[in-house]
Amino acid sequence: MVRSAATTQPSRSQAKPLTDPCRIKLVITGIVQGVGFRPFVYRLATELNLSGFTFNNSQGVTIELQGNSTNITQFVDTLTHTPPPLARIDTFEQVEVDSLANCSGFEIIHSESDCSAQVAISADKSSCPDCLSELNDPTNRHYRYPFTNCTNCGPRYTLINALPYDRPNTSMAHFTMCPECERAYQDPLDRRYHAQPVSCPHCGPQLTLTDNQGAAIAHKDAALQQTVERIKAGEIVAIKGLGGFHLVCDATNHAAVTALRLRKQRPAKPFAVMCADIETAKSLARGSDLAWQVLTSQERPIVLLDKYQTPTGETQLSPSVAPTIDRIGLFLPYTPLHHILLQALKRPLVATSANRSGEPIITDSQDICARLQGVVDCILDHDRIILNGCDDSVVQVIDDTVQIIRLARGYAPLTMHCNRPVPQSTLAVGAQQKNSIAFGFGHNLVLSPHIGDLFSLEAEQYFIDTLATFKRLYAFNPEQIIRDCHPDYASSQWAEQFSQLNGHSQPTQVQHHYAHILSVMAANQHTGKVLGFSFDGTGLGEGRELWGGEAMIADIQGYQRIAHLKPITLIGAEQAIKDPRRIMLAMLFEQYTLEQVLQLPLTNIAAMPQASIINLHKLWQKGVATQQTSSVGRLFDALACLLGVIETTQFEGQAGMIIESLANGLTEQQVANAGLVFNLPLIDGQWQTDQLWQQMMDVQLSRGDNETTKALIAKGFMDCLADAAVSLAKRHPQLPIALCGGVYQNRYLLSLTRQRLDEHGLNWLDTKGVPVNDGGIALGQLWYGIHQ
Repeated sequence: MVRSAATTQPSRSQAKPLTDPCRIKLVITGIVQGVGFRPFVYRLATELNLSGFTFNNSQGVTIELQGNSTNITQFVDTLTHTPPPLARIDTFEQVEVDSLANCSGFEIIHSESDCSAQVAISADKSSCPDCLSELNDPTNRHYRYPFTNCTNCGPRYTLINALPYDRPNTSMAHFTMCPECERAYQDPLDRRYHAQPVSCPHCGPQLTLTDNQGAAIAHKDAALQQTVERIKAGEIVAIKGLGGFHLVCDATNHAAVTALRLRKQRPAKPFAVMCADIETAKSLARGSDLAWQVLTSQERPIVLLDKYQTPTGETQLSPSVAPTIDRIGLFLPYTPLHHILLQALKRPLVATSANRSGEPIITDSQDICARLQGVVDCILDHDRIILNGCDDSVVQVIDDTVQIIRLARGYAPLTMHCNRPVPQSTLAVGAQQKNSIAFGFGHNLVLSPHIGDLFSLEAEQYFIDTLATFKRLYAFNPEQIIRDCHPDYASSQWAEQFSQLNGHSQPTQVQHHYAHILSVMAANQHTGKVLGFSFDGTGLGEGRELWGGEAMIADIQGYQRIAHLKPITLIGAEQAIKDPRRIMLAMLFEQYTLEQVLQLPLTNIAAMPQASIINLHKLWQKGVATQQTSSVGRLFDALACLLGVIETTQFEGQAGMIIESLANGLTEQQVANAGLVFNLPLIDGQWQTDQLWQQMMDVQLSRGDNETTKALIAKGFMDCLADAAVSLAKRHPQLPIALCGGVYQNRYLLSLTRQRLDEHGLNWLDTKGVPVNDGGIALGQLWYGIHQ
């Protein structure tokens, strides 16, 4: 079953048949600024001998045309059916106005601004083929210039300060164009016409290489050359990109990659790797045709792919790039600077976000010096200010669909046209982890780029700055605030304080897992009932319970929780999330005596001091410092400990990645020979996790502690989860299915569940461009809020 983002025709007002001579006015909204829309209109009108004008305003683009009715009809058809490649038309209003006696020629006039912005802001785009051709042409004035761009590519969101999108409203305002750039900027037939970041080596931003304390070492070409030499020598360099800094080192240099892990205190979480071209990427990973298309798309996201390894398990890259898992995140250069560096280095680069774990990407070199001085050896900076930080997007291809994991550069801000007008300006502030925010006004739903985990002052400030950006761009003043039910989330606390200070009513609260389901509904503009499976780590449920394995029948008015995992115990509550051996032990204590547990031939039991196990048993027995959860994510953690593949959680989702890698390593013959099937009974609305756990324990103990047994249990566990969801879905065949929550980033589990739903003729909803994890929570909250 092929699923892709729906392409919707722009809504159009009814227009009467035109009579000669005629003049019409077009008012167009959508992504129509900063994408070459007005030059396209100019060229088309000129070719068709139409007179009139066009201009930008805070609503979008306005066009007035006068001339032959046949030519005007052809203009409208061409514009609506084949607009510029980066444009998206949401609404198209056409009205006939009085003709003018003296009207000749077509022109582009100055932009207008007003207090009510509706235009959709374009995301940043990677360098286009024309600019790359100039970059490599010694006779061109843009040769090897790291900031070459045109109307069809380059920064947008990251440098915009206000609408409409014109140069004075961007971080390029203080760069005075040289005569040649000015000439291109003013020529409607030039592809750099009103490309706001247009510049060249004579008048634009320049590079500076500094040490890790900010002292200048070299400038311009010399800075670039020294950066290349330092990376080759094994140094770690912070390099400023479109939306922030990367920490960069030679991905084939094991000592350099290991040093980066030690300095950043990131022991296991995979690093992304930037490759010069798709040929290099294909030598490092395997992927489908769609995966390669996404990798080379103008959005240039990080794409999660299967590692390519020799029969002996070797790879070109340092084994420290992505240890213990069978996947790797690759992306291609998306700025001229990246292209120049990779051409000179002739090797793939680790290019990971410059930040501390979970925090927002750093956008200013002074912050690199202050916060990551001990991590980097030097800094490659430039003097174009990043006004709006934006990290790299992360995606994966599952069967024939693209799943967004981190919505950021290239895709965000994600603006959706809402079929019905939003009744009042609404702000949704999202979750605590993978935070993003969402706005609703007019006919627009806007989901911000990824902000990060709100566990630090820096992250909370980035949250506030992002709010300020959208309030400034859209003159947005929220009349309604939506938040998560968890009172301790930084976003919830901000919402309460904002409402009190501004005299608003109390923010509307939306339960976390219900919001996950709502986000899928919003992506599909769906308001009716769905059957949602919301599987994630943990979120606050009703009565202060921790949920995370929920099945709900939901619509825009509310939800009914119809099934969930039988709760499991977190010994030490929050401590068990970081040390999932505590969850494993709690499940063992349910089925064995303490003496039996101490004698179990399990790797993680043998590695723990007996005194620790005895103390944890006392806490479990007395119910002291424990908490119950129905989380599927925590069940993955416990299983990974049972199999001895992790002890402590080093990054979110680690257990799920390793369990998926184990299952992917099985051959068809091994699966057939084992004939292993687990089941997860549903009794009185609870999936019996204790029965599933006992089945897995029996196999572990009877088959021995070997890699094949671990892989079979991993596969059987995920097969069982898929079967449980499909079995329940079969009871509600009339309802579309929403599969959401961070657990459904597991490619094996999601693919298998969708496949089995298809086999039974059950309809599932794609998440389209909305993250399935907590990055989509804000949009779900917004979808609820605008319908109340």
